[in-house]
Amino acid sequence: MLQAISPIDGRYADKTRELSDYFSEYALIRYRVFVEIQYFIALCQYGLPQLEAFQEDKIDELNAIFENFSLADAEYIKTIERTTNHDVKAVEYFLKERFDALGLGDLREFVHFGLTSQDINNTANPLLFKLALEEQYLPLLQRVRDQIEQYALDWSQVPMLARTHGQPASPTLLGKEFRVFAERLDVQIAQLKALPHKAKFGGATGNFNAHYAAYPDYDWRGFGNDFVQEFLGLERSQHTTQIEHYDCLAAQLQAMGRINTILIDFCRDNWTYISMEYFRQKTVKDEVGSSAMPHKVNPIDFENAEGNLGIANAVYHHLAEKLPISRLQRDLTDSTVLRNLGVPVAHSMIAFKSVLKGMGKLVLNEGKLFSDLEDNWMVVAEGIQVILRREAYPNPYEALKALTRGQSSITREDLHEFIDGLEVNPDVKEELKHLTPHNYVGSNV
Repeated sequence: MLQAISPIDGRYADKTRELSDYFSEYALIRYRVFVEIQYFIALCQYGLPQLEAFQEDKIDELNAIFENFSLADAEYIKTIERTTNHDVKAVEYFLKERFDALGLGDLREFVHFGLTSQDINNTANPLLFKLALEEQYLPLLQRVRDQIEQYALDWSQVPMLARTHGQPASPTLLGKEFRVFAERLDVQIAQLKALPHKAKFGGATGNFNAHYAAYPDYDWRGFGNDFVQEFLGLERSQHTTQIEHYDCLAAQLQAMGRINTILIDFCRDNWTYISMEYFRQKTVKDEVGSSAMPHKVNPIDFENAEGNLGIANAVYHHLAEKLPISRLQRDLTDSTVLRNLGVPVAHSMIAFKSVLKGMGKLVLNEGKLFSDLEDNWMVVAEGIQVILRREAYPNPYEALKALTRGQSSITREDLHEFIDGLEVNPDVKEELKHLTPHNYVGSNV
């Protein structure tokens, strides 16, 4: 680990280990094996005359090749690849050997029948990506969202001085400010889930040329649609070149980037609240905040999260911009780029865990929130002038502007003296005096 080039597999290996089942080369080889096996089974069930000898009781033995696939199996395939210099062809040769061992040698040429390598890569990769999102990424993201929502509930009645342009502004509720982020995440998570996981499956240039040449009377497009949907749980792109056009994958990556952007915003807000002492942080015995300053408790979790979210977004952006572009019917640039698909997911999940850790350390400092409100009575000027507008009082905005704008301090007494001098009904004066920075917070519904 100390010699790892990337922190994903080094410093943060304990936070990303679960992703190796989806984004490692071992995982990709294993799922190439899965797709090849499922394809052969589907061909057998499609009624090709040459496959009539296949016995259904062999299906479990074929599936066991995938289910029991080991690191040693993957290493053996890599050994074959050193001769073939082609990763998918090595998988084909591996499976043909297994077919021989299972007594299916006479059917071995129907392994990878009529396919190009991208029919395997462009189904294995989206399948792995789909599983990674459903089993790892989305559950962790949901934990982040739910913790934000929990704080929104816990602090739903805690008034807080708002700051627009960094200046004191109309008070808000701390819980509502957290709910803003929960709602934003809900929208983007729903959009991400709604995007289909698309796959390419159609032969060398997407037209099932070889399939129709060998069996012209079969509906290979219908077969491809059924195979991709029923056997793999994906959606087949109908018109492709040699490769998937990646438009939906790009949209998924962009959605994940927007989720990260929301969380960068969230981290920066919490970092600022900590610096303003609205939050204190729980201390952990024996932890060191600074190598020189013993008193420091730094907001490192939000900083770590922000940094990793930024790295992830840089890679998401490149993948989303590059993958949909391929020269003519294909070039190889997508292959090397797509091998990095797990990189931004890993950085995102490192960040999610840091956000959760940071939120777990937050301790509300209600005294500081109260004192900031008490020091800024000027912020109720908005409410006063709007009530005066309702009463048709002449030029209320200008009157409040003259009283408050540019003043370093406006106290409760200053405002009440101003209100006492207004020529309005006594009931209206009482209504105006009822407004305070602590109750002028609108609705949190």
